[in-house]
Amino acid sequence: MSSATDPDAFTGATPDNALRDADRAAGPMLAADGTPLKRSLNRALRAQKLRALGLIAPLLLFIIITFIAPIADMLFRSVENDIVSQTLPRTVVALEDWNGEGAPDEETFRALGADLVVAAELKNHTRLGSRLNYETVGMSSLFRQSGRDVDDIGEVYADQFIVLSEAWEEPATWVALMADPDWVAEQSEWAAQEDPIGPEPAFALSEQAQEALPRTARSYAQFAQIIQSEDEDSPTEEEPWNIVYQALYEDLSQGYVTGIYSGELAQLLDNAASAVGGFEQMSVRDFFLEEVDDDWADPEVWGTIKAFSSPYTAGYFLSSVDMQLTPQGIESQPEDQQIYMLLFQRTMFMSLTIMFSCILLGYPIAFLLSNLPLRTSNLLLILVLLPFWTSLLVRTSAWKVLLQQEGVINDILVWIGLIGDGSRLQLINNQTGTIIAMTHILLPFMILPLYSVMKTIPPHYVRAAKSLGATPWTAFWRVYFPQSVPGIGAGSILVFILSIGYYITPEIVGGTTGTFISNRIAYHISSSLNWGLAAALGSILLALVLVLYYLYDRIVGIDNVSLG
Repeated sequence: MSSATDPDAFTGATPDNALRDADRAAGPMLAADGTPLKRSLNRALRAQKLRALGLIAPLLLFIIITFIAPIADMLFRSVENDIVSQTLPRTVVALEDWNGEGAPDEETFRALGADLVVAAELKNHTRLGSRLNYETVGMSSLFRQSGRDVDDIGEVYADQFIVLSEAWEEPATWVALMADPDWVAEQSEWAAQEDPIGPEPAFALSEQAQEALPRTARSYAQFAQIIQSEDEDSPTEEEPWNIVYQALYEDLSQGYVTGIYSGELAQLLDNAASAVGGFEQMSVRDFFLEEVDDDWADPEVWGTIKAFSSPYTAGYFLSSVDMQLTPQGIESQPEDQQIYMLLFQRTMFMSLTIMFSCILLGYPIAFLLSNLPLRTSNLLLILVLLPFWTSLLVRTSAWKVLLQQEGVINDILVWIGLIGDGSRLQLINNQTGTIIAMTHILLPFMILPLYSVMKTIPPHYVRAAKSLGATPWTAFWRVYFPQSVPGIGAGSILVFILSIGYYITPEIVGGTTGTFISNRIAYHISSSLNWGLAAALGSILLALVLVLYYLYDRIVGIDNVSLG
């Protein structure tokens, strides 16, 4: 019982509370070096994490470079489509007002002509034609033909300008009209050197040219830049393209702004501006439709260009599911071109069939290996691993010899009388051949996980079940089999994921009905060079595998998978 003079009786404090109060009054706990203990511990933990990160950094960098970066690049290629907008920038803008019916107007064809002249000089028109040919058959040949003929656009204006004044034929006239004075001075200084150092200074437009002759300035700037980069020549020595003369005609006929130039240049432009009203005119639209190719009158051609003018497109993914992007929206492809959904279904069916075949064949073998004496099981395990010592191509080629109609298997079946010589089995160039060959190739990937799990199952569990009255089948099904399920799960994942991406074996023994979607991906990467479609198909296949993996985890549980 506390006395009236006991201070704790009035404050309600205990000895423990008093110690804590004393600690607070003394300040935070310090480490040996005098810093607060909490800060010192955080610093030590941070240093420990940095050391751990440093140890795994090489592996992390390797995974990023060899796994994550290629997948990210593949995903980007499946939607990337900037070739249309970069190759035909004027045409894409002009097509924004096109209603999708008939051929576009004259202004759009002029834009197309200007774009194709530049693309033909850069050799980009063939790449563009190949890209659009994936969507509309015939676009590749159309662009190749057009690229050969576009040099003639504007020739009629070039001839008339030169007849009007020979100065229009002189490169110096164009440089004086278009080039920035600072560039002229810099270029002259560079050319005056006996042995010029470095390339010619990059061409620069003058502000007065852009203000007075905007179309001409843009066309001439492209001409000058391409001449300098591709031909390693100088605009001071080359007469402009014919399309530049057409742009000059368009600028002068639509109203030339006087007072910007002076002297001889002003006189030259004034004379030309007063004369262009009597020039013989050229319809670029008629030139394309009559002289180049009448396919330019087809609205489908223009609709394809407009539909794929965006830098990013879902067209590759639509093609991967037998759909197509048109000016009217998303539509199904013609029935004779619908192949990818069939290939996806075939790939799933054959991969699952191969997986179950490996389970049926591999389970008894793994069971036998796990219950034999160690020396015997090791010897048999070497036989299981023996195929790994042989090239995949050799094993697949061997199956091609075994499975053909005049092959070993059919000869044995005929010899033992199961089939007649005239009714030999078709075991090659179809799904049957692919399933047989791939089951043999992937069987070790099922046996090894099963064996490693079965080896850990105590044999006395089954004996105990039998001693309690269970039949051999009941003991196996109720006691042994559930413990081997983790090995089945691990083997199934390995076999299924490997089989869904195989393409060498189906290519050799599959024929037309036994190939996988991976064969089509390989074709687009190595033969057709349609990398965008190949990337879209690969992305869909990756997404499909991830979905199946998620479903497997939800149904079976990835935690139940074991490799022993």
